[in-house]
Amino acid sequence: MPKERGQKVIVSNRKARHDYAILDTYECGLVLVGTEVKSLREGKASLADAFATVDDGEVWLRNVHIPEYTQGTWTNHMPRRTRKLLLHRREIEKLIGKTKESGLSLVPLSMYFKDGKVKVEIALAKGKKSYDKRQTLAKRDAQRDISRAMGRALKGRFTE
Repeated sequence: MPKERGQKVIVSNRKARHDYAILDTYECGLVLVGTEVKSLREGKASLADAFATVDDGEVWLRNVHIPEYTQGTWTNHMPRRTRKLLLHRREIEKLIGKTKESGLSLVPLSMYFKDGKVKVEIALAKGKKSYDKRQTLAKRDAQRDISRAMGRALKGRFTE
């Protein structure tokens, strides 16, 4: 069987980009059991309430829902179990310093297959206030209006 190549997104956390200001991102490996990988290959997972913590020098992914594999037997996994993230030692030490020093949190942004292995993109993020969220929405709407106006102007120019 040929080896998988490329990247296939399983699930992304769109709400995280709305609720948090993303400061830095990291790509992590994930320690999984066999039935979890099979369930992920079916495209089933949820990052809705997920977060990551640093405990005793290790990074853990909590509250990720990976449903039980339908053809699984008694060896099936627990859907919301805590899963270990794989990072380099320097990255873990950097995360420990950043999360302890200020009100920053670790939020998973997406989960994907990269060359056949499951990866998680986590972000060092700072929570947004409600006025920040409104400001971001207003900026996005203004940008959309500008691009619409540019499109209309270009179309008008070519129809002469």
